[in-house]
Amino acid sequence: MMQIAHTISASPDRISPELIVQARTEAAAGGRRVLELLEEKSGLSRIRTIEALARGFGFRAVTPATLGGLTPAFDIVAYSEAGERECLALRDAHGALLVAVCDPWSSPLRAWAEEHIAPSFAWGVIHPADLAAILSRHEESLTAVEGLAKDDDTGARDVSSSEDISLRRIREDSSPVVRFVNSTLYDAIRSAASDIHFETSPRGLSVKYRIDGVLVPVNAPRMQESADQVLSRIKVMAELDIAERRIPQDGRFRAAVNGREIDFRVSVMPSIHGEDAVLRILDKQYLAEGGAGLRIDVLGFDPLSKTILRRLSREPYGMLLVTGPTGSGKTTTLYAVINEINDGRDKIVTIEDPVEYQLNGVLQIPVNEKKGLGFARGLRSILRHDPDKILVGEIRDPETAQIAVQAALTGHLVFTTVHANNVFDVIGRFVHMQVEPYSFVSALNGIVAQRLVRMLCPHCVRSAAPAAELLEVSGIAPGRAAEFGFREGAGCGECRGTGFKGRKAIAEVLNLNEEIRELIVARSPFRELRVAARSSGTVFLREQALALVAGGETTLEEINRVTLVA
Repeated sequence: MMQIAHTISASPDRISPELIVQARTEAAAGGRRVLELLEEKSGLSRIRTIEALARGFGFRAVTPATLGGLTPAFDIVAYSEAGERECLALRDAHGALLVAVCDPWSSPLRAWAEEHIAPSFAWGVIHPADLAAILSRHEESLTAVEGLAKDDDTGARDVSSSEDISLRRIREDSSPVVRFVNSTLYDAIRSAASDIHFETSPRGLSVKYRIDGVLVPVNAPRMQESADQVLSRIKVMAELDIAERRIPQDGRFRAAVNGREIDFRVSVMPSIHGEDAVLRILDKQYLAEGGAGLRIDVLGFDPLSKTILRRLSREPYGMLLVTGPTGSGKTTTLYAVINEINDGRDKIVTIEDPVEYQLNGVLQIPVNEKKGLGFARGLRSILRHDPDKILVGEIRDPETAQIAVQAALTGHLVFTTVHANNVFDVIGRFVHMQVEPYSFVSALNGIVAQRLVRMLCPHCVRSAAPAAELLEVSGIAPGRAAEFGFREGAGCGECRGTGFKGRKAIAEVLNLNEEIRELIVARSPFRELRVAARSSGTVFLREQALALVAGGETTLEEINRVTLVA
């Protein structure tokens, strides 16, 4: 071992023998991994630590960069063994076998591998986080998909709409369809997905998660028969008609995932190949925990946008509109605003579909269309409840728009959202909903149009040089390329190989002044409105997105996905 330690200490990335002894001693005493302690104490990055250890032991370094050419061999080391023993069998493109371990000092582990793995293999070192990411990506397919394909019991069982979902229950369930659906829900929540897409095609069923606003495939298509049974299982859980396959259906159900209450909204849509289902995940406990500390500061807005947004949220009356596509964080922004202004001295009432955050001291009303409680009727009732500030989850129809504008004109501060592409499209939407322009601009204090942009993973970010074609389609002249610090994410265990981790909000804020109000009432061209908005301090979405690229926080491909090229 001292010879190995001496080899490591002589490498360009130095880990001394004394440091190794100290890390192993602390690991034995404190229950932590030796590798993680070495990473902390040496000051080396995760990849450099793995490479230094691999050189010292004469093993192969298994890093995110090398994992692309390797495939897990769970037929050699079973999935359960890989997680329990923290070792993973991998095959390269030529079929050569590699066994990667998180603790290369573990003599029992190496003895077990030598005894139980018959084919010849080479040794490797892998970081625990990268191993966990690989196991997470394969967990669903190994606990559910294989069982679905091999088990003959393909009937979906009718159970109550409240499910207890855990790995133990998933493994114990005898029905492969139930096991498949439950493990998909479990894995999606672990992956921080916002939606689950079950899609049917001529080849059968495929599943995708929406993570950070982007769809990510998670398993291969299965047989068409399985697709029908999975969709029937989802309908049973959401209390929908399993015999009806010709019209769309909407429902919801609740599940306890490891003791945590999760709500799922279900949309089933007929297609030419059968039916598709989308499940929206609403983790109310997580949102409540996050909502308690939710402030404008944590959303990522630039300083100017934050200043204007705070001022608009503290006006005595009027309307603040937040706009953007589905999933752009509109509701989160409004809740951050309400959290900041909720000092207990005002009556704050919300009407939403559904109530996504639970806030103390706020009366929150869920829309219930089946019982006749829509936005318009609910808003009328709210106005009789002596409110000071009102949040309307979304303006969808002319009646709700008219009532919201009247509420803003009669001394209430109204926060609401509407679907539009930018701050100027909002004006057209309200005109289309037959709201008189003069009343609209009199009620309106400001408009916020926002997007969520994925940020590069800090663990695998690296410099990049975008192609000339990408610069051209992004509207960047070749001479301006030097102004940008282009970077990209290589993909690692921390980001599930995507190269991105987390999102940041960008927003263009239109602060209405007298000039802009007059232009709106006169129905002036949007070109004139843009000039007036810029002169009043509005920074447009594309400009803010390009600033993130220039700072090396995201990529051109990402901002092209969420903003229009000017």
